[in-house]
Amino acid sequence: MEFTEKDIQQFESKGISKEKVLSQVETFKQGIPYVNLDKAAVVEEGILKFSKDEEEDLISNFEQERKNLSLLKFVPASGAASRMFKAMFNFIESYDPRNENLSEYITRTGDKAVKQFVDGIENLPFYSLIFRRVSEKVKSKDELVYHFVKEMLEEDGLNYGSYPKGLLPFHKYKTNSATPFEEHLNEAALYAKTKGNANLHFTISEQHDAMFKKEYENVGPNVSERTNTNFNVSYSNQKPSTDTLAVDMNNEPFRNADGSILFRPGGHGALIENLNDQDADIIFIKNIDNVVIASNLKAVSDSKKVLAGLLLKKQKKAFEYAAILDSGAFSEKLEVIVKFLKKELNIRFAKDFDAKTDKEKTADLKSKINRPIRICGMVKNEGEPGGGPFWVKDSEGNISLQIIESAQINMDDTNQVSILQNSTHFNPVDLVCGIRNYKGEKYNLLDFVDTKQGFITGKTKEGKELKALELPGLWNGAMAYWNTIFVEVPLITFNPVKTVNDLLKPSHQV
Repeated sequence: MEFTEKDIQQFESKGISKEKVLSQVETFKQGIPYVNLDKAAVVEEGILKFSKDEEEDLISNFEQERKNLSLLKFVPASGAASRMFKAMFNFIESYDPRNENLSEYITRTGDKAVKQFVDGIENLPFYSLIFRRVSEKVKSKDELVYHFVKEMLEEDGLNYGSYPKGLLPFHKYKTNSATPFEEHLNEAALYAKTKGNANLHFTISEQHDAMFKKEYENVGPNVSERTNTNFNVSYSNQKPSTDTLAVDMNNEPFRNADGSILFRPGGHGALIENLNDQDADIIFIKNIDNVVIASNLKAVSDSKKVLAGLLLKKQKKAFEYAAILDSGAFSEKLEVIVKFLKKELNIRFAKDFDAKTDKEKTADLKSKINRPIRICGMVKNEGEPGGGPFWVKDSEGNISLQIIESAQINMDDTNQVSILQNSTHFNPVDLVCGIRNYKGEKYNLLDFVDTKQGFITGKTKEGKELKALELPGLWNGAMAYWNTIFVEVPLITFNPVKTVNDLLKPSHQV
């Protein structure tokens, strides 16, 4: 495949090598195979479930250790609010209160999202703000709704449709409205603080840098005073070098009208690079839109402490055994270490493992124990979209615990669909991570990515069809070779806002 000098300059400007581009073209040509589900992870077979006493012990373990630890809360926050308001954008394009009343429109279109919005409009966290701005120009409920939505979304109004999701008002308290950004500060003060300091890192879109910094100036001092916490907040953007090539339907690089090659953001899997730039003893990961009202903060905090306490407990043993393996004086400990890896870190060994020499076994054990550890909260499946926990078999027959999205599963394979339907839990993106080895050295997280777990999707640009490549998801293939433990967590810890109507759910009503 030939590239022009201008193409090469474009690659260099993004920090992408020619070899990487050619590799991505090859991925499009070969396709990405579906994963091979072995079985669903369920309670007592891949998912841990703790009693109240066990939870209290794990919380106590974390509380005893935290003063000696560096903690970080890592929040993917680049999501735009435009998708939240998709139904409402369609509404203002297709509804005119001068020609049709609202109930007739809803009956004609059968638009359940608009009906839910209208029925709950007064319970939205920004209702009072927008009502004050439009009330003088409306004479009926129908006009109010129409002008309310226009004021909410359009550029000469509040322009919420172009906001980052993390800076929208989510919760209405007596004296203020709180954004997800502010609620993440409130959370961090409870479980990500040591010696009065809480460290947070937000991955945001470059065009929103100033908005996030302004929000911190507005709310940070108040939260800091109220929680007696000094916040250290940092930000990063998705790296241009993680953008991925787009191709046409013949798997040739897709070219823009000006002749340049089209690259697209690589999806949330690109954030493994941002995560790799961080360093702490424990890193909590949680999406920007998954926040709770103040009355549920303690329940969420306790759940996080349970996961962190478990991480410390497992890590302590893993570190002890990793040091023994490095010392050379371990022959009588081999079976103990194998049992620990199987029972407590969910490691599965190849069938020929027992036939190997002690030297070969040792090399295998070192490889398996010297990995980052992630404790992943899982909630009972209540019909929400999202990935789930499964035992997965790779091309070499190795079985491991993975978080898998439905797009990675062959829906034409009845056996695979049956395994999917047996799944009892799904992934709320609730991770507590240990990224250092027993010597305190940080792992290079890029060494633990399964590059074969990406996605190829169909898109269009300027009326032309193209194929796009998404990198392996941050908590999917980007962490495929981490040691993984799944734990059932309370449903109260999962409150994502995917549409504006989600703000009307009881869990977001103060």
